[in-house]
Amino acid sequence: MQLKRVVVTGLGALTPIGNNIEEYWNALVNGVSGAAPIAHFDASKSKTRFACEVKNFNPTDFIDRKSARKMDKFTQYAMVASDEAIADAGLDLETINKLRVGVIWGAGIGGLETLQNEVLNYAAGDGTPKFNPFFIPKMIADIAPGHISIKYGFMGPNYTTVSACASSANAMIDALNYIRLGYCDVIVTGGSEAAVTIAGVGGFSSMQALSTRNETPETASRPFDASREGFVLGEGAGALVLEEYEYAKARGAKIYAEVIGGGMSSDAYHITAPHPEGIGVIAVMKNCLENSGIKPEDVDHINTHGTSTPLGDVAELKAISAVFGAHAKNININSTKSMTGHLLGAAGAIESIAAILAMKHSIVPPTINHQNFDENINPDLNLTLNKPQKREIKVAMSNTFGFGGHNACVAFKKIDE
Repeated sequence: MQLKRVVVTGLGALTPIGNNIEEYWNALVNGVSGAAPIAHFDASKSKTRFACEVKNFNPTDFIDRKSARKMDKFTQYAMVASDEAIADAGLDLETINKLRVGVIWGAGIGGLETLQNEVLNYAAGDGTPKFNPFFIPKMIADIAPGHISIKYGFMGPNYTTVSACASSANAMIDALNYIRLGYCDVIVTGGSEAAVTIAGVGGFSSMQALSTRNETPETASRPFDASREGFVLGEGAGALVLEEYEYAKARGAKIYAEVIGGGMSSDAYHITAPHPEGIGVIAVMKNCLENSGIKPEDVDHINTHGTSTPLGDVAELKAISAVFGAHAKNININSTKSMTGHLLGAAGAIESIAAILAMKHSIVPPTINHQNFDENINPDLNLTLNKPQKREIKVAMSNTFGFGGHNACVAFKKIDE
């Protein structure tokens, strides 16, 4: 069976460093940090008192008040990013066959704030079970693609992938395969997360996963730096419109890039820690290369998972050296989490968008906040430290890994229209 080609025709973003694609890209290139003291709740008693929050966001600027009240913040973020991507793609919503348009979305946690608030309200009462009738529909992780499909009438596959921080990368791979196999013409995909809450920050803090640089939050996310000591929690959404290539070409769509493949693997090692030698990461990148039909030396750029954790960064870079060998030093490696923080289930989407835009503009955004070299990291690797680097990018990859040992990798190729 001849697989169909798949391309990206629309992009949308709502991030801690920009509330649309243009703002997001400009901040990435200029090395802007999105970390700041937490504004969503009183974090004065928290061990970590900062995060990468979405800023200057009022849901009713985009969603009518009645509908917005029925959505957790992670769904509101999904609606805004997907609206931008769908508009960017220029889909003719009057003539498109909506039975062949799907929404496959990623969320690692879902409506955590809704769950937290409902339980706190119950605990503060007299013990009588009184809950908002929208409690469950706001909380469940699959509700975001449901809202997107209802708004636009898209009647193709509609569901959420949940694989912790790999969720939106898994969503993109599923979307790729549905179109490749001829089941859909168009799929809106990506992911959203809104875990900057009392429970979210408290839970990750109790695991000692978060940075505690409360005095200098803007420099706390420092992937690959010897003094890194945890990730910075982020929130937001990224959306991509994927289309079958001939379908997109026939309607005259602009094309950002071709999605040439995706890989998945499991560490099968530990619920939260990566394998120290990165064996699952080696497997996922090899799987992605094979699925994409490319060789290691074809890859120009890798947007890493790069969370700024002591174990994770070293394991991932060891894996890159193992997979790419002598070519590894020719690859521009970066971690945009140094600016956005870690968006959990939305990370794969916004980082894939960063890789696609790097390819489009021939600029690799920097890994900011790097000051001290880690002796455990190969010094020959080009980690794009502190400044953006201009270069032509023909093939880019994005790595995303999640608690539970879930690994996903997506590959994109520059396309000549």
